[in-house]
Amino acid sequence: MTVTDPARQRADAGTSRRAPGAVVPGGAARGGRPARKRKKSDFDGGRGYVSAQDWRNPRVRATMATLHAVLLGLLLLVGIGPILLLAKYAITPTQDIIRTPLAIFPHGVRLANISEAWNDVQISHYFLNTIWLAAGSWFVQMLVATTGGYVLSVLRPAWGKIVNGLVIATLFVPSVVLLVPLYLTILDPPVVGTSMINNFLAVWLPSGASAFNVVLMTRFFDGLPREVFEAAKVDGASTFRLFWSVVLPMSKPILGVVSVFATIASWKDFLWPMLVLKDPSKQPLSVRLPAIASQTDLGVFLAALAISTLIPIVFFIAFQRLFLSGAGLGGAVKG
Repeated sequence: MTVTDPARQRADAGTSRRAPGAVVPGGAARGGRPARKRKKSDFDGGRGYVSAQDWRNPRVRATMATLHAVLLGLLLLVGIGPILLLAKYAITPTQDIIRTPLAIFPHGVRLANISEAWNDVQISHYFLNTIWLAAGSWFVQMLVATTGGYVLSVLRPAWGKIVNGLVIATLFVPSVVLLVPLYLTILDPPVVGTSMINNFLAVWLPSGASAFNVVLMTRFFDGLPREVFEAAKVDGASTFRLFWSVVLPMSKPILGVVSVFATIASWKDFLWPMLVLKDPSKQPLSVRLPAIASQTDLGVFLAALAISTLIPIVFFIAFQRLFLSGAGLGGAVKG
């Protein structure tokens, strides 16, 4: 008479009741074959607003394709429509702009608008002024933002938290409140002693006091791997070498973002350049275009407006990869 373990009997009975190919707790099917893994599509079918089963319906698929096309068309109309319309007006005769503004060149194209705006209205001179103002403002803002963020985030002095709090506090002060004291400071600088009115420095230097850019840089530097900084210090890198050769190359995305913000803000600034640059020969496009609007032919004026929009558009297209990507840490840390 053979004595059998009850637990052994229950295990054998459970195994015999399993269907062929069923999954065993060990992860393998009966007979040594691995269990079938579910495809990703088996789980993701119902996660969207239209399930995978509905997408197989021709009517649903046609409706969604039409809806996507309509939404894309509306986005293009709202985003690119005004720019294309301005480009059309730049080469359209004035009478056609007034009588039939939406007609497509009913009496031909007038390319003379661009040449007259560039030469006769002296848009070329104001365009160069704007470039100089934007370049100087960009340099000062990048210098202050990168060094300020580097000190507050990487070097972290004992008084860093206090300064960081004061910088964030200035974001709550409206810029209009600072207009009068800033103008008085430019009128009688404490160190220089001579007025900076009608000097590009009057626009460049105040632009560096951008707390928003310093906060952006500080927050980005906080996310950089500290192991890289420690390794650079062990290798003998100085403070400046750490900033120039390690931190800045790892910060390309935020440098592109701040560059776009700084350039566009300087390009479209109107009030401050109008106050400190009273000489028309030193004023940028943002100040001169409204001043010459009433005494300039409409077609020529719109051509001047089209010329003034070129640099911001080209600048954003050139930096859009850095502006939209966050892959600035590639290769910084191994493993």
